[in-house]
Amino acid sequence: MNIRPRINRWTAARRHLLFSDRMIDSLVQPHFVVEGEGVDDPIQGMPGIHQQSVDVLLKTIEEDAAHGLRAVMLFGVVHAEAKDAEASEAHNAGSHLHRAITEIKAIHGDSIVVMTDVCLCTATDHGHCGLVHEGEVVNDASVDVLCKIAVSHALAGADYVCASDMMDGRVSAIRSSLEAAGATSTGLLSYSVKYASSFYGPFRHAAQSSPEFGDRATHQMDPRSGYEEAILEANLDESEGADIIMVKPGLPYLDVVRKIADTVVRPVAVYNVSGEYAMVMNTRTDDDSHRAMVLEVLTAFKRAGASVIVTYHAREAARKNWIA
Repeated sequence: MNIRPRINRWTAARRHLLFSDRMIDSLVQPHFVVEGEGVDDPIQGMPGIHQQSVDVLLKTIEEDAAHGLRAVMLFGVVHAEAKDAEASEAHNAGSHLHRAITEIKAIHGDSIVVMTDVCLCTATDHGHCGLVHEGEVVNDASVDVLCKIAVSHALAGADYVCASDMMDGRVSAIRSSLEAAGATSTGLLSYSVKYASSFYGPFRHAAQSSPEFGDRATHQMDPRSGYEEAILEANLDESEGADIIMVKPGLPYLDVVRKIADTVVRPVAVYNVSGEYAMVMNTRTDDDSHRAMVLEVLTAFKRAGASVIVTYHAREAARKNWIA
């Protein structure tokens, strides 16, 4: 397995994201990309966050960049008629998500870090993160599809492909596939420590990725599990070639973020998920108290050891000059 530390140093934008002391450089704004033109639909339960077509997305990213926000994470939202049991649309190089990646990089080049979600759930007709056989999510066949998705994103221009599925062995398989495709400068962020959490509700509405049956407890981690399992998952992914180690969700697992940051040598990311975001947005009263709440949340992630914070608060914090 080739371990390439230079990946995280490949561009100035990556170095700012991972190694800067400035809070704003650490933030990643998630985006939900849909087909069509002129689409800018508010997402239920997530004030200020919209599903956007590529043309609207490009304008939003340009405005965010003007306020110092230089990293994005893209989630492709697939129409129901394009979904199938094999998640074929997820690795369709002609999809709106792939076009978004290519057009962002064509406009901004290496000045913006483009991260992309690699999973099956948004493109399968059953909504699960892997292929399903006889009612069970199968591991190895799912990993094969994940590799196709990751390579397709890399070839479109993604800086980091972000494996959010929690299948065993997918990090080494994706890394090998990237190498075979010549994508040796493409980074791999692994959702190494991802819990089967109750805080994902608004996201699943936004990404149209709720499972049609069952749940994700067989592959995502049990919230009751201890540090040992979290460390096991993080160490495995690091040894398999992950460039960034993710903990998700954030606020209920600050202790885990700290434990992982003290264990691995690769940068640690945290996902401030949709339920956490909605909780803050729904308890705001006045602007000053809202600002204080958001900054307290972001500071907590930094103190816990996160180098990268994926958060829906990024745009508001940047545009209102709450952070430097």
